[in-house]
Amino acid sequence: MVAEAEAAPPPPPAAEPAMIVSTYPDKAAASGAAADLVGAGLAACVNISEISSFYSWEGKMMEDEREHIAIFKTTSDRKEELKERIGATHPYDVPEIAEIAISDINGPYMRWLAASTRSPTAATTTTAPDDGRGGGP
Repeated sequence: MVAEAEAAPPPPPAAEPAMIVSTYPDKAAASGAAADLVGAGLAACVNISEISSFYSWEGKMMEDEREHIAIFKTTSDRKEELKERIGATHPYDVPEIAEIAISDINGPYMRWLAASTRSPTAATTTTAPDDGRGGGP
């Protein structure tokens, strides 16, 4: 006779993927924000790249030749807290905090994303999921 298995707890509500974009004046500011937000479990991953930006500020055309864009990967249940934290700690007077809608994402990556943003103590491992390309998120 096979012993009856204990009932597994119900799965958490399904979270949807979310990407939040913000620009920073330098790599140190972007990296600091990334470390803080990943460490808090609000983002599973942050990609940072150097960019050039053209914009209007106080009636003048401006160019920042070495600004940095950060792409924060999170879930729908953590995105509002993530956006609030970006705004509260951002060095700009008027920071960009833009959400990019994601209509589709592969299952293994979504499962990793959800697990990494489940709680403030999420993702203590330093290994990236195997996506078949040999690289990280």
